[in-house]
Amino acid sequence: MSEAAIALFVLLFLLLFSSAPIAVALGLATFAYFFYYTTIPLTQIPETLFNALNTFPLMAIPMFVLAATIMSRGGISDRLIKAGIALVGQFRGGLAMTAVLSCVFFAAISGSSPATVVAVGTLMIPAMINSGYGKDFSTGLVATSGSLGILIPPSIPLIVYGIATEQSIGDLFIAGVMPGLLAGAMLLLMVIVVSRRRNYGTGEHAISMTKQEKLKALRDSALSLLLPVLVLGGIYGGIFTPTEAAAMAVFYALLLSFLVYRQLSIKDLGTILLTASRTSAMIMFIIANGILFSFVLTSERIPNDVAEALVAMDLQPWTFLLMVTVTLLLAGCFMETSSAILIIAPILLPIAIELDINPIHLGIIMVMNLEIGMITPPLGLNLFVASGLSRMSVLRVAKAAIPSAAVLLSALLLITYIPQISLSLLD
Repeated sequence: MSEAAIALFVLLFLLLFSSAPIAVALGLATFAYFFYYTTIPLTQIPETLFNALNTFPLMAIPMFVLAATIMSRGGISDRLIKAGIALVGQFRGGLAMTAVLSCVFFAAISGSSPATVVAVGTLMIPAMINSGYGKDFSTGLVATSGSLGILIPPSIPLIVYGIATEQSIGDLFIAGVMPGLLAGAMLLLMVIVVSRRRNYGTGEHAISMTKQEKLKALRDSALSLLLPVLVLGGIYGGIFTPTEAAAMAVFYALLLSFLVYRQLSIKDLGTILLTASRTSAMIMFIIANGILFSFVLTSERIPNDVAEALVAMDLQPWTFLLMVTVTLLLAGCFMETSSAILIIAPILLPIAIELDINPIHLGIIMVMNLEIGMITPPLGLNLFVASGLSRMSVLRVAKAAIPSAAVLLSALLLITYIPQISLSLLD
């Protein structure tokens, strides 16, 4: 590794350990590289940043963020929770199962883990506690289930991976469906076991719902759940690109929230646009600096050097995937998801291709590893969100999330070593 590359990584980690925001750390490290180790004029950095964002696929991110913001404020979460109660509320632990299902449903609409935790947790954590579920169990379960938001499509991290590695975003969306459903199903199984052992929940919520009320709850949620079907069906059917699908999602969200549910008015648009703009600006700033940093990595041939070194070690695919899992689980503790993808994916991809590992499968493995990072300290964002909702300390939430995080880790191992789970819908 060259002197420039060593200096680049040393500066990056010094900035990260000094608590600098990840986007700032990436940007300053890249700026220092350009200043000391290249003859490229510094005036080209703003131009490079702009060109990094001036791509058609990246337009999907602010569109999906806007669609999620509209639908999260339009009464979607309440309807999804009622639908979950109608489906599983009659079983022991039905309210906890409803929380998991609601997170799965909302993840398929928002594509964001923190948004899923807020939308579902605001209603479900107090309801579960009032119904006799343990406070730690309730908070940990919602924090973990909400992390499915970055795996179940539409997913912003999958878009970032597709751009960083030049893979089909549509194929990544399709590949994320079965792993997301598998993880959700395993969390439901854990809820059933824990509820029976601890005598949580007796089905009182569903007993109070008549057959007509159940049908109404399912009918009201059907239109919301139609959004991911339209997005995936349109992309996979060749009707529109992922970016066009994102624009369609915004239109559908507006139509549903204003004309069908009628829980939003024109005066709400200002707040919605401001919230979506702030979220999008934060994400895009991270991505821009991440892409710039990836350009430096490529210039220094770091991905190629690492790939050649690992290939020379004669690694087997299963050992490489184990190494990837350990590396990403550690990275998820300290790095934001999009930044980790932009830095690590270009390094791992050449090695995966050399070992005949499908790049789409690698993308699902990466995102699911970083999904677990959303609930691991010190940077686990879902921990902070759930902590704010339940008024528990972050460390207490992290401890409460250990059982459900172990379930996600089990699902990760299955998905890692059984690629058909991810790729079956692509065949």
